[in-house]
Amino acid sequence: MGIDMDMHPNAPVLLDDGRPAGPRVRFDGVAVDLGGASVLRDIDLDLAERRIGVLGLNGSGKSTLGRLVNGLVAPTRGRVTVDGLDTVADGRAVRRKVGFVFQAPENQIVLPIVGEDVALGLKTLGASRKDAAAGARRALERFGLGDLVDRSSHSLSGGQRQLVALAAVLVMEPALVVFDEPTTQLDLRNRNAVARAIDAMDAAALVITHDLDLVAGYDRCLVLEAGRVAFDGAPAEAVRFYRERAA
Repeated sequence: MGIDMDMHPNAPVLLDDGRPAGPRVRFDGVAVDLGGASVLRDIDLDLAERRIGVLGLNGSGKSTLGRLVNGLVAPTRGRVTVDGLDTVADGRAVRRKVGFVFQAPENQIVLPIVGEDVALGLKTLGASRKDAAAGARRALERFGLGDLVDRSSHSLSGGQRQLVALAAVLVMEPALVVFDEPTTQLDLRNRNAVARAIDAMDAAALVITHDLDLVAGYDRCLVLEAGRVAFDGAPAEAVRFYRERAA
């Protein structure tokens, strides 16, 4: 399934069959220096596929790449845009469009009761307490977690925490969700539950992962190496490339 990129940089992107693709994320000459070290360099990308995987060894720059997309990290040089919105100058608007699910969801779940935590984002957008609670319940029920609405956030299993964190992001109706190692700390059952949840999302997904099976059905896959994009193409070829380089 291809994408027509031969258009104005900020124009809507369509798949070959005419359906809308995900938000258009552009990296133009991007570099990131942190603590005196070069983390990313020479990144030029045009991304709009609905499911994109990002592979790479530890320290390759994967997480930094993901955090650039919603402004958690600012480029040292170059520019990142999402549908034409600059992630630095238009950070608030970008974060409305792009959600982020962290590797450690306990760092993302901030309130003691599950339903209250999921409702928090809606309240920040101005929803009433009643409407925010109803939206949170619907988001949890989507993942079969409606019975957790009144549970203590600290009592959740690893898989439940990851799904609750995802519900708290999706309740904001982002166009794109960035996942940072969503299955790393999970057993097989919970890993599969998270994988199914990602597959079922209406939003586009950029998934940073070491889980090679997770990206098998994706539209596109990047492999990062020493802060640069070493491979950009089909998932099967990307996994093959990554395995050879990691051997």
